[in-house]
Amino acid sequence: MNKSINLKQRPVGTPTLSDFEFKELDNELKVSDGELLLEAKYISVDPYLRGRMSDAKSYVPPFKVGEPISSGIVAEVLESKNGNFQKGDFVSGLLQWKEKQISTGEGLQKIDKSKAPLSAFLGIVGMTGLTAYLGLHEIGKPKKGETLVVSGAAGAVGSVVGQIGKILGLNVIGIAGTDEKIDMLKSEFGFDHGINYKTTKDMKAAIKEAAPNGVDVYFDNVGGPISDAVLFNINQFARIIICGAISVYNKTELPMAVAVQPFLVKNSALMQGFIVSNYADKFPQAMKQLSTWLGEEKLTYKETIVEGFDNTPQAFLDMMDGKNKGKMIVKV
Repeated sequence: MNKSINLKQRPVGTPTLSDFEFKELDNELKVSDGELLLEAKYISVDPYLRGRMSDAKSYVPPFKVGEPISSGIVAEVLESKNGNFQKGDFVSGLLQWKEKQISTGEGLQKIDKSKAPLSAFLGIVGMTGLTAYLGLHEIGKPKKGETLVVSGAAGAVGSVVGQIGKILGLNVIGIAGTDEKIDMLKSEFGFDHGINYKTTKDMKAAIKEAAPNGVDVYFDNVGGPISDAVLFNINQFARIIICGAISVYNKTELPMAVAVQPFLVKNSALMQGFIVSNYADKFPQAMKQLSTWLGEEKLTYKETIVEGFDNTPQAFLDMMDGKNKGKMIVKV
């Protein structure tokens, strides 16, 4: 027997467990020439999956109702008739939420578990690390001595962005939602300052206090009022990197926000959104740098690991609710 987790219906507002369905798959998995049989070991749950649950135009097609959800997965090769892979290999790639599945090998990368734990290939040395490094490097163009603000700073991407900022000699301010997370940002990840947005009454003033010389680079994972407050504190020629907008993903009405144009014009500032695949040609160099920093213990990472394939939907909901520290991963 095999099992998949499908999208049962498109969520309205905040997703619930009723939007997912488990399906028992009794079809025999036969490996044909050029194919391989995979068994999922770790599943990544990420904010962007919420967008794919809606039937809206985006940079990737939406999930189809009644079919399996897909995300980054680390899997073991159980059987192979593909010359590029052998039984016992571990691979990572975009795969369906199934316990076992057949693959042609397209889009899969072999990974070496002697270099890092398997789960890390979904995080610090996977798409999470690449997103943090390339977004900050290619758009933020940070310079030593500048001030970097990171929202969603205790999450998978944000925590890496802040650490890279410190390696490059920036003053780093992280925004997160609990005092425990703020303490973690400073004690474990080396951030200079932290702001708890849930207990701060005036975010605009709090950012000004933490960044008295203004904000040069803003790495935005959340959007909404937090990002509005940052705009009031940006410097001339500031660079604003739009990685995500988790605060508005579940909104059913058009969110209210300040107009960004006056801030950008007045400060000759740049605001640019991105997806990590924009920089696919730079993946090898970025991976090499991340691995080097990890080996030199200049980078550290935190994971929230949920046990059990059946708990994948709940792990996704918890991640969207900010209950994770660092990367949220399901250990199958």
